[in-house]
Amino acid sequence: MGKNVSERPRPMASAKGLIFDIKRFAVHDGPGIRTTVFLKGCPLHCLWCHNPESIAPGPELIVRTSRCIRCYSCISACPRRAIAKSPHDGPVAVDRSKCDLCGRCADACMSEALAVVGRSATVDEIVAEAERDRVFYEKSGGGVTLSGGEPLAQPEFSAALLAAFRSLGFHTALDTSGLARWEVLERLASLSDLILYDLKVVDESKHKEWTGVSNTIILKNLRQLAALNKAVHVRMPLVSGVNDDETSVRAAVEFLRPLTALRRVDLLAYHKGGQEKYRNLGQELCFRIFAPPSPERTEEIRRMFSAAGHTVTIGG
Repeated sequence: MGKNVSERPRPMASAKGLIFDIKRFAVHDGPGIRTTVFLKGCPLHCLWCHNPESIAPGPELIVRTSRCIRCYSCISACPRRAIAKSPHDGPVAVDRSKCDLCGRCADACMSEALAVVGRSATVDEIVAEAERDRVFYEKSGGGVTLSGGEPLAQPEFSAALLAAFRSLGFHTALDTSGLARWEVLERLASLSDLILYDLKVVDESKHKEWTGVSNTIILKNLRQLAALNKAVHVRMPLVSGVNDDETSVRAAVEFLRPLTALRRVDLLAYHKGGQEKYRNLGQELCFRIFAPPSPERTEEIRRMFSAAGHTVTIGG
């Protein structure tokens, strides 16, 4: 799979980007055991997003109130007096308008109730971490996946990462919403062995309602991507009341039908894992609670895609 990371030159090893997490031993982001690198910043704002910390393009303060032990070390550590005791002996309260994200409160917090989400990292640093799991990639057919957020929103950094992983012989996957100029997607796709492409809603007005943006570019890019004959898995989150109705499902089936190079569809059931995260970010009003379709409806949807000739998985 290539030489040791210290022996082989890598393109743009010092290039920097903003990430919010690196997940090792991931098994739902492509084949085998993988390392998933989550980049920060996303042009979509899906109302069901389970990674709300991925949306803003800059660092954010997250306050895990359930972990607060009322030691109040953060209050004295904050140079801008943005943190105060809550009434009735509750967890600390943060005035985010005063916070400059210096991180001193997080450094002082013994229970890790406070943290700054989003950190700058170089290609070199991320590759070194991925290298630790080389043996698992080799034995499982795994590799490294760029996710987010949206990797297309940091095109130079994402390209440098993918090129570095490929130079080491790692299988590369790109998890994307597809919202970017075609030239950006085409470049990153050329550096990827697999593209995981989100398809949320085909109807443009509904897409705007639920994600905040038009899907015109997303659908156009998917058509062009299919013409490249790349390995693409279309991923469709199933959210009850959003895209599990007959009209929405049939629209997705008919959109994909002529794209014969795209034969796999992954149906991903909604879950409300983002609810607490929104609360911790002080963004409770930005979150909507939905529900997944019933198992029976999910099976009906699977059959509709399957009848159109797609290989369908449920759950990724």
